[in-house]
Amino acid sequence: MLIAIALIVLVVATVLFHFLSPWWFTPIASNWNTVDSTVDVTFWVTGIVFVAVNLFLAYCIIRYRHRKGNQAHYEPENKKLEWWLTGITSVGIAAMLAPGLSVWAKFVTVPHDASVVEVLGQQWAWAYRFPGKDGQLGASDAKLISVDNPFGVDPNDPAGQDDVLVANPQLHLPIDKPVKMLLRAKDVNHQFAVPQFRVKMDMVPGMVTHFWFTPTRTGEFDVLCEQLCGVAHFAMRGRVVVDTQDDFNKWLGSQPTFAQTQAATKGDPAAGQALFTACTACHGAKAEGNRELNAPKLSGQAGWYLAHQIKNFKDGVRGSNEQDTFAKQMIPFASMLADDTAVRNVVAYIKTLPEVRPPASVVGDPVRGKKLYQTCSACHGDTAKGIWATSAPRLSNMSDWYMARQLQHFRDGIRGDHPQDFNGVQMRSMAKVLPDDQAVADVLDYIRTL
Repeated sequence: MLIAIALIVLVVATVLFHFLSPWWFTPIASNWNTVDSTVDVTFWVTGIVFVAVNLFLAYCIIRYRHRKGNQAHYEPENKKLEWWLTGITSVGIAAMLAPGLSVWAKFVTVPHDASVVEVLGQQWAWAYRFPGKDGQLGASDAKLISVDNPFGVDPNDPAGQDDVLVANPQLHLPIDKPVKMLLRAKDVNHQFAVPQFRVKMDMVPGMVTHFWFTPTRTGEFDVLCEQLCGVAHFAMRGRVVVDTQDDFNKWLGSQPTFAQTQAATKGDPAAGQALFTACTACHGAKAEGNRELNAPKLSGQAGWYLAHQIKNFKDGVRGSNEQDTFAKQMIPFASMLADDTAVRNVVAYIKTLPEVRPPASVVGDPVRGKKLYQTCSACHGDTAKGIWATSAPRLSNMSDWYMARQLQHFRDGIRGDHPQDFNGVQMRSMAKVLPDDQAVADVLDYIRTL
């Protein structure tokens, strides 16, 4: 009897929880209402079966409970009952599958007037590519991917020269315009998903998958990877901003084309030396860093990372938090570099400076730190030299006191709180793997051995 009562309570509690629960679908922001209808059909079919099966079990336990002197009737086969069960089950399965197959057929049948956007997924970030004025995306190949060509666009294909490249996880789309999403993965399986649009699709290396949708509401919506893709899978997030047509056109016009990114010079070290003079007051003549002035070592750091951080300072992405006083000090200095050419020149000069090993200032247990560093190595590499593909800077032979402070700022939410600091948001989550100051010291002491 207790089992029967438990089953009845389970059914009643489940039904009540569903109808009284505050957790429901986010309001839809695309044309795919039929996806919600399909989910509703699945819910009602499985819900009715759940209630019916469990109440039937409770009935059987009560009706056929043990009674002294009663003997069970042996009936190994009942064709009538089997036909009923087979028929009802078939109807239920068909009721769930038929709407799904119909929606799927529409999901991959793209309207002729749909615009095209390519989504590029990698561990653990998103990037996007739009066709240029010719309306065609240029050819691409994973073999062509490099620091200077992260999208792997074929430079010999004329159609790719005017392709518009969006090298950050924020995508803008115009409202009420159908768009075809072409999905490409650089490394492992990913899945592009926007819950508010009710869309998702696997991304498989070596393949180009697709779907389409029409945004129906302006606003900002989360992009998630819903395919386990590695240790930082949980932090692989992006954003879709649905704009009016005018706002979208302005945004798209501000993004660089492939030809423009390829035309950018590598930087002039000689010109950069003159610009770096102002930096030497804090960072030193050889960019060796100065702890007394809270200036980290710059020499030996990857050029792409230095350029990215200078841009973040200039744009206010870093130093936006009032508690990050040292970052706020950097904003006016970074602003002295008037344009991208000046930034490239300074970075080019820093790359010519000799390596200077900074003195150790953080002491921990490198043996314990080695175990903790296993998570960090997924992005920064086994030898902590950094990996541009994961936007992870070099850690080895850099200022340990600076890294300790940055890890603390990530853990405390001081750094990585700006909505445009996508890599910082990821690091806020990853830094929490280190539970306390001792763990930070242990990791940094191990990094010093690399």
